[in-house]
Amino acid sequence: MIAMTYIEHLKKDKKFAKIIGDELHELKLHQNIPLRLMASIMSQQLSTKVAKVIFHRFLELYNGKEPKPQQVLDMPFEKLRAVGLSNAKVSYVKNVAEFCLKHKITDKKLLKMQNEEIIELLTQIKGVGKWTVEMLLMFSLGREDVFAVDDLGIQQAMIKIYKLPVDDKKKLKEQMLKISEKWGPYRTYACLYLWGWKDTPNT
Repeated sequence: MIAMTYIEHLKKDKKFAKIIGDELHELKLHQNIPLRLMASIMSQQLSTKVAKVIFHRFLELYNGKEPKPQQVLDMPFEKLRAVGLSNAKVSYVKNVAEFCLKHKITDKKLLKMQNEEIIELLTQIKGVGKWTVEMLLMFSLGREDVFAVDDLGIQQAMIKIYKLPVDDKKKLKEQMLKISEKWGPYRTYACLYLWGWKDTPNT
């Protein structure tokens, strides 16, 4: 059973073992990865609740169905603005649609690629950073060994658990990466536990 495998592995780190509660995490593979990437851009710097509302309005433009990249590209700029997206986000969403068409990005193509290859490919899109692709790898492609070193929540949790220095960002990330090496090949699950622990009261 995969859950027991990753839990046993992560518990080898004695400090990390203390934050693993009863919750078991399961990664899921979602279809229509280009659309998941657009949704990720739409949700940036928004609460989960607001992001869901905006994405729902976006889908309503297509009668509740998930659009293909060409349909997004064909949608007038102002109609996308009207669902609650900023000018920049509309541009970035259209950038994703255009890039996916030009490079023939499909679920099948991405599933065959390694994590680093996907990061290198998709960060070429203006408006798509490494963190955004890492979230896509975790939550849409179900990849088990992704470590989001730039994520603020992960940083805050590890600073507390491992008493890491906060004055030097470069050194902090180096130490985080070194610690995370022992969690491989299950670093995505480690991130899920770090986020959960950080958001739990009395931590």
